[in-house]
This record gives sequence, C-alpha cells and structure tokens, in this order.
Amino acid sequence: MQAIIPVAGAGTKLRPHTYTQPKALIPVAGKPILSFIMDELIAAGVTEYIFVIGYLGEKIRDYVEKKYPNLKVSFVEQETREGIGHAIWLTKEVVSKKEEIIIVLGDSVFDADMKTIIASEFSLLGVKKVDDPRSFGVAEISDDDLIVRVEEKPQIPRSNLALVGLYKIKQTTALFEALNYLIENNIRTKNEFQLTDAIMRMIDIGIPFQPFKINNWFDCGKKEVLLETNATLLRKAGFATLRNPRFEKTIIIDPVFIGENCKIQNSIIGPNVTVGDNAIIQNSIIRESIIGTFTQLESVSLHGSVIGSDALIRGHSQSLNIGDNTEIDLS
Repeated sequence: MQAIIPVAGAGTKLRPHTYTQPKALIPVAGKPILSFIMDELIAAGVTEYIFVIGYLGEKIRDYVEKKYPNLKVSFVEQETREGIGHAIWLTKEVVSKKEEIIIVLGDSVFDADMKTIIASEFSLLGVKKVDDPRSFGVAEISDDDLIVRVEEKPQIPRSNLALVGLYKIKQTTALFEALNYLIENNIRTKNEFQLTDAIMRMIDIGIPFQPFKINNWFDCGKKEVLLETNATLLRKAGFATLRNPRFEKTIIIDPVFIGENCKIQNSIIGPNVTVGDNAIIQNSIIRESIIGTFTQLESVSLHGSVIGSDALIRGHSQSLNIGDNTEIDLS
C-alpha cells in the first residue's frame, strides 16, 4: 500500500514558528508531528510514501531522507496551493492505480488503529464528533453505517461528524478520475479543489465508503491545540522521559520529555513540558509548554508557551509564542 502525505501548507496560524519550520516538523512530546504519522504507518506495514511538498519543502525532504533512509519515498511539489484535492491530483504520475492508498494530512495526530484501517475491505473516512463542524469537511452517515454525503466547511452542517484528514481508498483509479474531472472543469469549493468533492463524486456513482470513528484527533494548526496535543501524548506510555537526577537543584513534575544534552539548574519543569535537545534552563519555572532545541531560558516563569529553537529569554513571567532564532530580554 502507498501512503500520500500532503505537507505543502504554510501553517500561517502557527506563525512565527512556521516562518522557519514546516508545520509538520514542529515537535510535540519529543518528536515532530510528521514522525508520529510516519511511525504509525510504518508499524502498520506501509513501506511506500509520497509527500506533497511546497513551502519549506526542502526541510521535509531532508528530514524524511535522514530519519527514514530505508523507505521508498517520492516527493511531488505543489507550486501553488490550490487545495488538498489538487495536492493529491499532482501525485497521479507516481501513484500506482492498481493499489489501495491511504491519505494522511501531515499536520494531524490521530489515536487510530492503522492496521485495522488498512485491512478493511471498504474505503474508509476517519471521522470524529466536534462541537462546531463548520471549519471541517463534514460527513453524513446512513442507518446502515455508510457515508451518504460529504461536504467541505458547510455554513449549515447536516451533522457534527468532522473529517479528520485520514482516508483509506480502495478504488484508486476512481479517485483520480474524480479529481481529474474537478481539475478539467475547474470545479472548486472555497476557491480550492477539494478532496471532499472528489469523494462525493465517487459516492454519487455508487462507491461505498464507511466511517472510521477516531477517539483522539489533534489538528495541530494552532498554538493551543499544539500544547493540548503535547500534554495528551506525554500522558501516554512511552512518550515522557523518566525522572532524571542529573539536573542540579531541579524538580521534575511528570509528565515531561527532556531531550539530549540539556543543562537544567535551579528550576521546576512540568507538568506537560517538552524540552528539545541541547536546551539550557536556569532559575526558571516551566509548565504546559514546548521548548525548542538549543534554547536558553534564564530566570523566567513560563506557562502555555511555545518557544522555538535557538531562542534566548531572560527574566519575566509571560505566555509567549516565540519563533526560531529569536532573542528576548525581559530582565
């Protein structure tokens, strides 16, 4: 099975971090969002990957090639962002139409059984109930548990089941025929070519889709969701690091992930904190936050903060959203 992972978005809601780092490479619970997706797919047996890259795409390419050197990987560039449907359509030359495919949006973290999804005899759409579905694709389900309608960001939703960005497609040829129809006839929704519209076209010609309900889903496009994702993952087994006594006069309040070669003194770290490699933290209190690699914090109290890499912060209590290569002196 082939996996298509679109990662071409600019991540404007996560600026300033996404000025220098693709959204898919922003870390939560000790590793980039993209690695959570990749590791789940690899564990489920997927060995071939197609990435749709665009903004800062060379960083995605470098990361994947270094982190996963033994996988069969292709990169397709989306020079103009014209929607997820357009991104998938661009892969038409490298996708094998004889195989099933799985599509996973590269900015989301799921709590899903990928093996069960891949083994299903049906095409599947991942769904989850949300309070306000108007910002998502929305699915309607019949009494016999088939999806009868999907719609992208409707003003008046007919259900509260949001599409979470996880698609298992058995009829690959039919999908690309539907996408090609949209492109050739310039059929857009919200001024973009939508994967949702292509799937609706497949449903209209009788191709069955079943819903696959997701327990936990994090669309990591905002600072608040990024921090919530970090906290949730840290509470799961295997993500947080154990308490480490090497830090001088420091209290660690679990769950916390602390990277390699960090120097921490006279501080309180946690709960729900991720600290990147080679960070230096002194005389500080950090909770509910993500701290980047090679960042220095001195005499600060931070909560609900996302601090990028190579940042320097001294002296005050704030809730901050600081990008890479930043220096702030609040003393």
